[in-house]
Amino acid sequence: MNRYPLWKNLLVLVVLIAAAVFAMPNLFGDDPAVQISAGRTATVDLALMEKAETALQDADIEYKGAELEADKLLIRLTSNDSQLKAKEVLTQTLLGDYIIALNLAPTTPEWLASLGAEPMNLGLDLRGGVHFLMEVDMVVAVKQALESYGSDIRLNLRDEKIRYKQIRNDAETLEVVFRNEADRDAAEQLISREINELEINVAEDSAEPTLVMNFNETTLRETKRLALQQNITTLRNRINELGVAEPTVQQQGENRIVVQLPGVQDTAQAKKILGATATLEFRLVDFEHDVQDALNGRVPANSELFYHRDGRPYLLNKRVMLTGEHVINAQSTLDAQSGSPAVSVTLDGKGARAFSNVTRDNIGNPMAVVFIESKSETKEIDGELVKVRRQVPEIINVATIRDQLSKKFQITGLDSTTEARDLALLLRAGALAAPIEIVEERTVGPSLGQDNIDQGFASVMIGFAFVLVFMLIWYRVFGFVANLALASNLVFIVALLSMLQATLTLPGIAGIVLTVGMAVDANVLIFERIREELRNGNSPQNSINVGYGKAFSTIADANITTLIAAIVLFGFGTGSIKGFAVTLSLGIITSMFTAIMGTRAVVNLIYGRQHKPKLSI
Repeated sequence: MNRYPLWKNLLVLVVLIAAAVFAMPNLFGDDPAVQISAGRTATVDLALMEKAETALQDADIEYKGAELEADKLLIRLTSNDSQLKAKEVLTQTLLGDYIIALNLAPTTPEWLASLGAEPMNLGLDLRGGVHFLMEVDMVVAVKQALESYGSDIRLNLRDEKIRYKQIRNDAETLEVVFRNEADRDAAEQLISREINELEINVAEDSAEPTLVMNFNETTLRETKRLALQQNITTLRNRINELGVAEPTVQQQGENRIVVQLPGVQDTAQAKKILGATATLEFRLVDFEHDVQDALNGRVPANSELFYHRDGRPYLLNKRVMLTGEHVINAQSTLDAQSGSPAVSVTLDGKGARAFSNVTRDNIGNPMAVVFIESKSETKEIDGELVKVRRQVPEIINVATIRDQLSKKFQITGLDSTTEARDLALLLRAGALAAPIEIVEERTVGPSLGQDNIDQGFASVMIGFAFVLVFMLIWYRVFGFVANLALASNLVFIVALLSMLQATLTLPGIAGIVLTVGMAVDANVLIFERIREELRNGNSPQNSINVGYGKAFSTIADANITTLIAAIVLFGFGTGSIKGFAVTLSLGIITSMFTAIMGTRAVVNLIYGRQHKPKLSI
């Protein structure tokens, strides 16, 4: 009656051994390390490893060893201080397209690593680093999308020789003003035929024939979704260029992005790179009109007034020759002729063809490079503080086109090597689809992270010890069996977190502590049912069987309802709430196995072969 077949006992044993193996890497700790990865043009090989080791030896920096892993080099250091010194030395030594990041390298033995066993990841609150919550300016995203459609409409109207007076747009609508109603009606038919994403209406109350257009609901949602996704991709690229190991970039809600940078303590540099919304435009200089007339307010229709960073005014064509979105690689360098900071730029195929055609037709004409940065400032409007975003364009370089330019060229006129390096980084990573604003910022130091680990571990152990003592006193031998299951449950949770490469956070530790208390609930129900059966005069063997059999439905109901709540938390929660939901969910699943099947296997081994055992419960 109370005997498991051999395969069930073997199943419990195999699962327990597998869990112990995959949980074991978490016992060995980490080494502070420096990780060197290759960019687009560099390679990581033995020559690089020898160069890095020589640099560390020359600087008298003690290190444990260097390892080549796929496309990266990992150098293990002896302390956090030597880790910081090593990064500084390697950054100065390894000039080129390399990404140098601080990291923690697990000290897992090779035999465990060969089995695929790895330690779980630690969250920002346990490891230290920077947390940003960023909000995407969806108003600007929609406005920019409307501007793009406005350019398409302008070209279509010119191709069809439909005359119009002006095209203007604000945050939500696009307006086209015509000379007469005939042109307006012809344009309405053309636009409705060529562009399906816009809702077109005639402005009845306008003094001039005007079409008013805005996005339909589906296109509006898609525009916002694409802007958010492009910003996430761009932020990931920028973080990769910063050299942060194991970053987290994820969506929160409809217009926010969570960025976590483990190991980063320089918040100023991180904010500068992540929040930069700078773009680059190449435009021809309008030398046919007088700049002084433009300064007096008479700006030609097809030109715009810009200022060089040294204060000189220039008239530039409205038509943009090239934007930064066609850049596939950019490296900071020094100009061969002047020795000044420069950026070497490589274009994609489409950008190279367009740039080649324009420069071919304009040899001898001046071209300007415009750097446009979006800045946010707080102003008081009608007694309320309102954040206003404005674009600050400046010309960084004006040069005469001497030859037909194509795939590769240089940008000069930069103030410093730092500006050249930052501009190259932004060009490589791509432009943001819409400006972002940091609405929340937290910094966790490494020492505080270690304190969190120590306190979290202590809380688990204290809760675990109290439960062990209570169960042992209250249920005796059966309590000892429940304690074995509880210890196994902790091993299972750690093993699953390691196998899934999930990230453990402080709320995750709270979920484990809660699981420690909840894991014995099933055994309490079972043991109390066994006691009840014994009081009713049932035999010990039958009481065990009925206790496990009858309590199962109650245990399943209680755990399933809690699991549903945990799944809802994971689905709708963000950040730390997800960490709590993950450990709680895993704990519920593993506790069902250990509390029912695991304890039953041990009880069967103790009492199953006795005819009339005396139960210690």
